[in-house]
Amino acid sequence: MAKTILIVDDSASVRQVVGITLRGAGYDVIEGRDGLDALAKMQGQKIHLIVSDVNMPNMDGISFVKGVKALPNYRFTPIIMLTTESAEDKKREGQAAGAKAWVVKPFKPEVLLNAVQKLILP
Repeated sequence: MAKTILIVDDSASVRQVVGITLRGAGYDVIEGRDGLDALAKMQGQKIHLIVSDVNMPNMDGISFVKGVKALPNYRFTPIIMLTTESAEDKKREGQAAGAKAWVVKPFKPEVLLNAVQKLILP
């Protein structure tokens, strides 16, 4: 059975590119427009990994990560931050919130897939 990955980004084009990359590698993909939209879509679904932007309207990526980690069913779900942010303090903030990896945009598909494969449970 395919693993399900949630993509959270306010940019439709980024969701599309990431979605194509992940679907091409055999993953099922759910998309969220921002942290609030993504949290609403997560309820009750088995999600194996999350790829989230940092800068989004309504609920930013760091707040979203904290929100996910507060949910018992998703406390151990690995999260990759996919963002234009490369500042060390933002990375530390993301890691403190619970993000496991940090991929800077524009990204190479193989870099993202490599991070996904390292974090997703077999």
